[in-house]
Parts: sequence; C-alpha cells; structure tokens
Amino acid sequence: MRRPGHRDAHHGDPHHGDPHHGGRHYGGAQRGMVLVTALLLLIVVTILAVGLFRSFGLDEKIAGNVREKHRAVNAAETAEEYAEWWLAAGNAGTGTGVVCAPPLVSASTGEVCSNVLTNAWTLPMPWSTGVAYAAPASMTITPTLGVGPTEQNSYYYAPTFYISYLGPSPNGLGTLYQIDAAGYAGSPDTTAVVESTYLVQQSVRDLGGQ
Repeated sequence: MRRPGHRDAHHGDPHHGDPHHGGRHYGGAQRGMVLVTALLLLIVVTILAVGLFRSFGLDEKIAGNVREKHRAVNAAETAEEYAEWWLAAGNAGTGTGVVCAPPLVSASTGEVCSNVLTNAWTLPMPWSTGVAYAAPASMTITPTLGVGPTEQNSYYYAPTFYISYLGPSPNGLGTLYQIDAAGYAGSPDTTAVVESTYLVQQSVRDLGGQ
C-alpha cells in the first residue's frame, strides 16, 4: 500500500523496465545507412570497371591502327626503294620519258613519265597510272577487309610507284626524278603515300688518254 503523499516516479510510464526501448529505431536507421553506402560503393566500382574495360578496348584499337599505318608506310617505302634502284641501274635511259596513262605497267618493264605527278596524296586509290611493284613472296596480296591474327603479312593491294622526269641537275652531270609511291595495309582504308626526289649522277673519269 502506498502511503499518502508518496508518488511513484515510474507511474504512468508503459516502457519502464523495457531495455530495448529507445534503441530499436536508431538501429534500423543505422542499418539503412549501411545499405545505402554499400549500394553507392557498388555503383562506383561498376562505373570504374566499365570505364577501365572501355579504356583497354580503345587502347587496343589505337595500337591496331598505328600498326596498320606503319605497315602501309613500309609497303610504300619498299616500292619507292625499288624505283630508286631501278633508276640507279640505268634503266631510265637519257630521254625525258613518255606521257604515262593507264593501265599500270609491270615493275620489270618500268617507265619514266614526262607528265609530272602532282599532289599524289590526293589522287584516288589505287592508282591507275604508274608501275605495279612486284611484291616479294613475304608480302601476300589479299583483297579482303581487315587483317586477322594469322594474316599479319597480308596487304589489301600491291604497292605502286610513279617516276616523273624533272630535268637535268643544276651542275648538268645528272638527272633529277620525282618518285611517288603508294602502299596499302590490310584494308582499303589504310593507305600511305611517300614522295622523294632522286638524283642519278653521271660520273666522269679521266683515263689519261692522249
């Protein structure tokens, strides 16, 4: 029995003695924040993974394009070097050349053109005028799109070159020629054009004759 005037401090408190009261709501909010944080981290990791994957794919594509560009340049330079050798061997003769027109002639025949080729890099490919370079056995000509893993030595079209007669050298002892050469890589979209000026010097030797 209560004594008159005594007040129970817990009277009217329905949660008195409940150890879980006051902590249940806080624990649920904490678990919700952990879930949201985990989802955000998952989204960030996913975005980073996708970006990294795309970066690898782009790097591989760039490397492939650079490789194909180098192959096209090498093919064009091979034809250019053959043209220089052909001139140095004395095959050009002493004339000013002929007016060159389609179709291409064979490398074994060759020709020097009196009509100078200008802005060769703007001409439609493949060239229809000039000389078709006889590609070596290691250079397989395959008119197919792209180069597969087992076709690293395949080229879409054979290299071509064009020799233009420029006239006598300034000292009068030689002849100047302009050599333009075009090469392909593994597809018709990867081409290269190189140009050089080549001097065929005529040597004069005094044999001491009377």
